[in-house]
Amino acid sequence: MSFALNLAGTVLIVLGAVVFALAGVGLLRLPDLYSRISAITTASGLGLALILLGVLLHEPSTLNAAKALLAIVVNLATAAVGGHALGRAGYLTGARLSDRTRYDHLSQ
Repeated sequence: MSFALNLAGTVLIVLGAVVFALAGVGLLRLPDLYSRISAITTASGLGLALILLGVLLHEPSTLNAAKALLAIVVNLATAAVGGHALGRAGYLTGARLSDRTRYDHLSQ
């Protein structure tokens, strides 16, 4: 394996880990459930894609590329649905909106 592929793979894995770490900070710092869900679902799509692409560069093969692509597509397809379901469940159980939220379009 070439040094360039190994280095690029490591950089992508570290960037993916940084995205997940920033999402963890968002869990602690963001004001309400809805903002936290948004941070986590966004980070899961980008962070997982970066990590899987980095791993693929470490172990390149057609089979690994197919597995990584499938995992990324499934994650992107299900993260949005899961985030929506969590937000809806939070809203229906009365999770408070942040004081900075100006509009509640679902309250009508």
